[in-house]
Amino acid sequence: MTALTIRLPNSVHAKIRELAARDEISVNQFIASAAAEKLAAVLTLEFLREEAAQGQRQAFDHYLRAVPDVDDTADH
Repeated sequence: MTALTIRLPNSVHAKIRELAARDEISVNQFIASAAAEKLAAVLTLEFLREEAAQGQRQAFDHYLRAVPDVDDTADH
């Protein structure tokens, strides 16, 4: 595990302490979780962009035509 020193505005640090206490976790756990969530979001976006770049419009249109036309505004 790596130790990291970061500088935060006092207001941000206070809010992190408050939210960590509310979740009954340490400030370190809160920040590690926040960093992991951001990392997952960035990596997911990169993955989806790479996948989209490999897509073919013809294949998309083929599968889209296979989806039934359903009125989703009707009351159930």
